[in-house]
Amino acid sequence: MRRLFFLLLLLAGMAHAERLKEIASFSGVRNNQLVGYGLVVGLDGSGDQTTQTPFTVQSVVNMLTNMGVQVPSGGNMQLKNVAAVTVTAVLPPFARPGQPLDVTVSSIGNAKSIKGGTLLLSPLKGADGQIYAMAQGNIIVAGAGAAAGGSSTTVNQLATGRIPAGATVEKAVPTQLGNGEFVQLELLQTDFTTANRVVDAINGRFGPISAALDGRVIQVRAPQEPNQRVAFLAKLEGLSITPAESVPKVIVNARTGSVVMNQAVQVDPCAIAHGNLTVTISTENAVSQPAPAAGGKTQRVQNSEIMIQADKGPVVRLPKAASLRDVVRALNAVGATPQDLLAILQAMKAAGSLKAELEVI
Repeated sequence: MRRLFFLLLLLAGMAHAERLKEIASFSGVRNNQLVGYGLVVGLDGSGDQTTQTPFTVQSVVNMLTNMGVQVPSGGNMQLKNVAAVTVTAVLPPFARPGQPLDVTVSSIGNAKSIKGGTLLLSPLKGADGQIYAMAQGNIIVAGAGAAAGGSSTTVNQLATGRIPAGATVEKAVPTQLGNGEFVQLELLQTDFTTANRVVDAINGRFGPISAALDGRVIQVRAPQEPNQRVAFLAKLEGLSITPAESVPKVIVNARTGSVVMNQAVQVDPCAIAHGNLTVTISTENAVSQPAPAAGGKTQRVQNSEIMIQADKGPVVRLPKAASLRDVVRALNAVGATPQDLLAILQAMKAAGSLKAELEVI
């Protein structure tokens, strides 16, 4: 019997204590996404085909003009060693000018590879259009490729790479730790039970200084002097909180057949009949040779044969499964492939036997 492939993730199914910093964050303390456009040079003939990517030629001309090099108009530039790329980075909270950032470089043209290339100085902008960092450096590509005699092979992705510490922060983003005498905690997942437990833990440790505004935001009175506020927030992050039990959930990746479920998933007794349908197409290539002096032409002929085989699916009775191990054992008993599992779970959900939220990605 074929076994199902499960990717099991225990998503806090059973309640256990966690630090407050693991389930909540402070309002205003957040990352900011940066993006920019640049040129990668020094490629070994694997750059953009300029006849199909005119923006690469335009970018090179603009760069050379800014450097004082006059490019004759109407010239046919063959830039096999240059690629146009997007540059992305994440600006962490409290970042200051001079701090290094890791950047990701991705080709936006038809370059075959940017391995071994060097990113030229590229400004990185935020959502407000202002420049917050500058990126430049040698690109590291976690892949390999080879080609010979018309055949080629590639391992991983060659059109995307990283530059560790490849950008330097030029401008800081103001970050406010609260408004006046209050700071706000934001739970990573909205839950009224967890919010109430956080309020009880804070008030039990520091006195009546916190209140829940809704199922996610908790307002806390904090010292206004910066050093004292930081020390207070450090103590706040270390509080032990027991979050509410998670909602039973099953996530199915329809493309890969992977299934992720948490500890709270349960299955009620049900019966499942599952059969496999196999379609086989075989093609035999032949040559039709006319008789001598018949005046015909030699032609290639394809003879295709299609076979459909339907396997009988026995009815399998699944008992009640109250633990994750029992759920996996019950679904494996059906003998379905990962590709068929989505249909089975949807049918079980419709019949009311699957006690969990089903999400398809």
